[in-house]
Amino acid sequence: MIARHQRRGLAAAAATLAAATTALTCATSGGVAAATHSSASRSGVRQHAVPVPAVPRKVTFLADADAAPGPAAGASSRRFTPPGIQGSYNLPALYRQGLDGSGKTIAIVDSFGYPQAGADLKTFSQAYGLPLMCGMPDVDCRPGMATLSTLTFGNHQVKAPPGQSHSPGQQASNAWSVEVALDLQYAHTVAPGANLLLVATPVAETLGVQGFPSFMNAEQYVVDHRLADVVTQSFGAAEGSFGSEQSLQNLRHAFVSGTQQGITFLASSGDYGSLGLRKQPVGQGGSQLPTPEVGWPASDPLVTAVGGTNLCTDVTTGLTVDSVHGPSDCQGANAGERETGWNGSGGGFSKVFARPGYQDTLPVGSTPIPASSRGVPDISMNASCGTYVIVLDTAPGYGGYYGVCGTSEASPMFAGIVAISDQAAGHDLGQINDDVYRLAADPTTYAADFFDVTRGDNTQAGSGVPGFAAGKGWDAVTGLGTPADAVTFVHALAGR
Repeated sequence: MIARHQRRGLAAAAATLAAATTALTCATSGGVAAATHSSASRSGVRQHAVPVPAVPRKVTFLADADAAPGPAAGASSRRFTPPGIQGSYNLPALYRQGLDGSGKTIAIVDSFGYPQAGADLKTFSQAYGLPLMCGMPDVDCRPGMATLSTLTFGNHQVKAPPGQSHSPGQQASNAWSVEVALDLQYAHTVAPGANLLLVATPVAETLGVQGFPSFMNAEQYVVDHRLADVVTQSFGAAEGSFGSEQSLQNLRHAFVSGTQQGITFLASSGDYGSLGLRKQPVGQGGSQLPTPEVGWPASDPLVTAVGGTNLCTDVTTGLTVDSVHGPSDCQGANAGERETGWNGSGGGFSKVFARPGYQDTLPVGSTPIPASSRGVPDISMNASCGTYVIVLDTAPGYGGYYGVCGTSEASPMFAGIVAISDQAAGHDLGQINDDVYRLAADPTTYAADFFDVTRGDNTQAGSGVPGFAAGKGWDAVTGLGTPADAVTFVHALAGR
């Protein structure tokens, strides 16, 4: 069921959203309520930006659905399961304090969703020791149990593309199922007590009034009905791929009104370093933009941009640094580093948004952020294809456990951190960037609450586009670093 405070204004509302039916499905009760969206036309502008999932930068089949793989470390890479991720960021210490995101709701915004998502999350949870949720198939709901719900816009059947399809895959609904599975499974990994709301839109990207406007209208509905405390977005497009700056500005309405209501918005920073692509309609491919780019919504000043690292910890416990096994980013000159900057981490400087006030004061030694540009990202967590995570996806065209990487892992994981911080604070923190940068500007709290990632870069070899290097303080690869010790970070962010 949806919590009482989330149902305000939802009951008995009925209308259409851009000629599409919108239904909020409560998996726990089978109830369906039609929904209305009062601002569907705000962003109905023609523009060329194409939202694409920030992951799967790489997806590798590992095992059938009945054979959950364990953690592993080899010469060139390592793979993490939930216990290793939890241990790496000292999350079990928070759980022992009763802080696991209980009472808070994370909205996960993706295209299409897929019917097996709840069943996959259940199987994944059982395999890796995570609690079950009310709303998973055949799970008896108990008081205080976290809930899994889906808010579906439109009616799109998830299926594999035709075998002879020449589409670049941007609109392939089953390709987004890996994204959905990743987001749900790793938000639940970090904040196992938080409610999860999957917000599924009926399109991924085309020109005109679909694509990004569909995402943002869905988020506006979440805001208008106060359905979530934290929103994570695992999609983006290079700022330079928008038809005009105004077409991008027209899409910000949910961030503006949601921030006013105390909702936190997060976005993955992208998986191709400083590169940007000019996307086109399905079937027409795309082209590389000639200069460094950052992606929106990560570049929005009202959004916390989450970049990516190589997580160089022990894959089983996460408690120690492992410099013996791969990838090479964890070895050699980087030996002893618990995290290094992932080469794919999206980062750089906005050409649309000026530097926000919270970035005026940075830790000593930081990469300078010019007054004319908002710097991206703000913070990071594991995302590397060399330190990948395990995801279960049984949507059409898939059928088992996969190794997956990308900043789309980092954003839902950090959403879990924010949900736990909200719980610790006793209220929603809303736009957290002011507080995050305030903590980082103080040398004492920066040293205690962050891991400063100083190794790595996001230059894409052979692209001809310059990238950036990680370094002391803020940088355009990993931002301020990572919340390596979630206990100190959460309590500091919560003001405790």
